[in-house]
Amino acid sequence: MTTPELERLSSSENHDGNTNDTSPSTGEKNAYPPIPDDALIIIPVRNMVLFPGMVIPVTIAREKSLLAAQAAMKTDRQIGIVLQRNPETANPEQKDLYPVGTTASILRYIAASSEAHHIVCQGEGRFRLVELLDGYPFLVARIEKIQDEPEDNVEIQGRMVQLKQRALEILQMLPQVPQELSDSLSNVTSAALLADLMTGLMDLTPDEKQEILETLDLKSRIDRLLSHLAYRLEILKVSKDIDEQTKNRLDDRHREALLREQLKTIQNQLGEFDNTSSEAAELSEKIEKANMPEDVRTHAQKELNRLKNMPESSGEYSMLRNYLEWLIELPWAISSSDRTDINEARKILDEDHYGLDKIKKRILEFLAVHKLNPEGKSPLLCFVGPPGVGKTSLGQSIARATGRKFVRVSMGGVHDEAEIRGHRRTYIGALPGNIIQAIRRAGTNNCVMLLDEVDKLGNGVQGDPSAALLEVLDPAQNSTFRDNYLAVPFDLSKVMFVCTANMPDTIPGPLRDRLEMIQLPGYTEQEKTQIALRYLIKRQREENGLKSGNCDITESAIHDIIGNYTREAGVRNLERLIGSVFRNAAMKIAEDRAEKVIVDSADIPDILGTPIYESEIAMRTSMPGIATGLAWTPVGGDILFIEASRVPGRNKLTLTGQLGEVMRESAQAALTLVKARAVDLRINQELFENSEIHVHVPAGAIPKDGPSAGVAMFLALASIMMNKPIASDHAMTGEISLRGLVLPVGGIKEKVLAALRAGIKTVMLPARNKRDLDDIPEEARNQLQFVFLETVDDAIRAGLIEYNSDMIPETGK
Repeated sequence: MTTPELERLSSSENHDGNTNDTSPSTGEKNAYPPIPDDALIIIPVRNMVLFPGMVIPVTIAREKSLLAAQAAMKTDRQIGIVLQRNPETANPEQKDLYPVGTTASILRYIAASSEAHHIVCQGEGRFRLVELLDGYPFLVARIEKIQDEPEDNVEIQGRMVQLKQRALEILQMLPQVPQELSDSLSNVTSAALLADLMTGLMDLTPDEKQEILETLDLKSRIDRLLSHLAYRLEILKVSKDIDEQTKNRLDDRHREALLREQLKTIQNQLGEFDNTSSEAAELSEKIEKANMPEDVRTHAQKELNRLKNMPESSGEYSMLRNYLEWLIELPWAISSSDRTDINEARKILDEDHYGLDKIKKRILEFLAVHKLNPEGKSPLLCFVGPPGVGKTSLGQSIARATGRKFVRVSMGGVHDEAEIRGHRRTYIGALPGNIIQAIRRAGTNNCVMLLDEVDKLGNGVQGDPSAALLEVLDPAQNSTFRDNYLAVPFDLSKVMFVCTANMPDTIPGPLRDRLEMIQLPGYTEQEKTQIALRYLIKRQREENGLKSGNCDITESAIHDIIGNYTREAGVRNLERLIGSVFRNAAMKIAEDRAEKVIVDSADIPDILGTPIYESEIAMRTSMPGIATGLAWTPVGGDILFIEASRVPGRNKLTLTGQLGEVMRESAQAALTLVKARAVDLRINQELFENSEIHVHVPAGAIPKDGPSAGVAMFLALASIMMNKPIASDHAMTGEISLRGLVLPVGGIKEKVLAALRAGIKTVMLPARNKRDLDDIPEEARNQLQFVFLETVDDAIRAGLIEYNSDMIPETGK
């Protein structure tokens, strides 16, 4: 290309104005020495290899490469295309380039609107890069051209024939290959050119192509290429086989579906229907035997007819079949026979649970009513109490006593309404709700269903599950309970629902209104001992692989575990500790250190360690200002110490111990009440003006709230101001008013049992809570002395150790 032609091309533009099919001219004279005849302008490329005989576009963006291409166009020189070893190298040197490259002629220069330009190059021959020359604004290298060896060798000609055959075979297996490409390869007569063209067309990596480019021996080059072609040919054959198999399967399914549709059309024209299908006939027979209600049976038959007219390959077929199986397997008319022998039921309840007389009485009442009125509605019992008192196991005992099947449904953490009502069939993987699933597991429609932990239901964006339970638990509505998946009513009125909860306050109001709350307070020490001796020891001994003949625990040891290692309302931790004792004995027997192990109270510290709990009464009440209160917690009752201290100051009250707002107000009311009764209590009024009073409730990390500590706070403040101690074996509870009245509080049974566990001798209660004594076990009533308070004056008379009868005269009662 001459210089005038280059200048004419550089000034021309394409019609779209974006690219110039020219070689740009700088208009400047060359500022570098002439390029030697044995040297070549080098353009390094990042990820491509040019082979002789090929025409490919090359994108250039680096400044040196642009200058090199422009210089080659001006001087009508060939260029050298060389692959970089590392594509990320911005300014490659000789060590960064492969030693063998391809000489090329620039057929066309395209200046794009972006920074990158394009050149169309035709490969001419191989060269070996000798050294790079300095003094040029682009890469210039002295080269050594490589000549191909003669091709008149018989071995080379034979390899060329094999190369053509494999190349044409591959082209036939590739989709949308133009016929011109196959004709061009067939007309190539040079073995070297054919090998280079095929290598350039193959999907090899740049390093693999460079390796073939550097293979100068023609036979070795063709052999290496034949190896790559054989590997690609096997891949194409496997892929073709897979495609054909997939196509055949799809064709068979399409043919089967088409034949089925034609068969249905013929049967419809003849008035005949295919009811002989084994699966459809089996489902139809099961529907008849399921004893469904008439409307449900009609619906099931309708769905079965849809299934018959549906191809098995349909996505809805399996879904509809599962739906029919759910309808068939539900116990529409299967009921277990109720046990109506009241004496036998009482015996079973006594065998499974010690104590709990009120709960057992309520269950037996239900059985008696059901015996006289079998069609009556089942009650909705809800056992409320701290963990470990036997709420869940009590549900199993009810099922055993009534002779019904038992199923348990956990409600803890359920936050999706669909888990109660089920998902609609339109959703993938839809299932009925937990209620219908439990009915199916039970196999009867009058089972005992335990809804465990109903106070821990969640509430999320998927709906309110507690609202969905309203229909389930309402006797007036659950006879037509409709699950979203079934879409037909199911009668739940025969199911005996039993719920459990730790705290009734967290149960939603409408749901709580449908439940009959039965409180299960904590056990006394004697009850725990009997439970351990009757149930826990036997169960843990069996679980740890022991027998009654080689290991046992004495009753005194059980007493020590209960008194020194557990302070819980239930017996769950007690059973855990008994298991630890048996594991220690099992290790001794397994190691042949003993044949029989009897664990006594003296052995308990060696097995369980030092006692965890000890009496704090003596050290806490040896000085004025210390009162022992009684508190209710979700896990049972507990004792609560109120400490009051007086220091010189200016009429200030400080409250500490993470007290809630109600408890703080009780402390304020108690101080006001002490001030109001200062004359009767013989307290100098100036003492309040010159004192700072601090009330602290220990266990400061635990939040506390509620009005029940009013009496204890009043007595603690009166004690510190009168400088008289409170009896160490007295505990008290009750709310106070500014008139000095002691008001009733809740949780009396739990609080009294906590006082008994802590070694309290006298319990001071509001007089209006006297009715709650009936709920307290007789054993606890016999061990404790009760003082009933009408006013705070009664608390002063009963609580202060150094009380004088003339201090506060008795009121007429």
